[in-house]
Amino acid sequence: MEDTYRTIAAPAEGLYKEKGSKFISKAYPVRTEEEVKNILLGLRKQYFDARHHCYAYLLGADKATYRANDDGEPNHSAGDPILGQIKSLGLSNVLVVVIRYFGGVKLGVGGLIHAYKTATAEALEQAQVVEGHETALLTVRFGYEQMNEIMKVVKDFDLPVKQQDFNLDCRLTLEVRTSLLAQIEGLLQKGGGTLQNETPPLV
Repeated sequence: MEDTYRTIAAPAEGLYKEKGSKFISKAYPVRTEEEVKNILLGLRKQYFDARHHCYAYLLGADKATYRANDDGEPNHSAGDPILGQIKSLGLSNVLVVVIRYFGGVKLGVGGLIHAYKTATAEALEQAQVVEGHETALLTVRFGYEQMNEIMKVVKDFDLPVKQQDFNLDCRLTLEVRTSLLAQIEGLLQKGGGTLQNETPPLV
């Protein structure tokens, strides 16, 4: 289905050494560019003495959002090889950062491309590839008398509840697979719920 993509289940790490230079590669499952920024900030603090923090990421079931960054290495010698490895495995919602400690010997553009490509492959080989689904957050409001109908839909489709509020009336924020969104909206409305689609899709 068009909302399905391949990603990694958990962070993974690799290492490649060449002529004294060390390339530490770290792969992460990510869903938003905000997550990417936070991970990069953390790595820059952790590896503050490294020469380069080169990275690439690819987001979305449609793989439409991506970026490659050379972080001071020669143009296209680092970010593009990292992105190429993510693409060659057909992955999305993945960030790979390769941290380089310079060993005193220049590797040349060809050597750098090989190093960044190999380091990325090392990390991704350690990762478990899983299937992910594009989702959106859907908020439904309803009265206590509709509780059974609404909760039946939640249970039948095993929808993760992200927020709930049972005060004067009831409100649930659910994570829904985008390909099922119209069907679930229909069932919730049939059960007496009022919908608010208040956030953009998560991928």
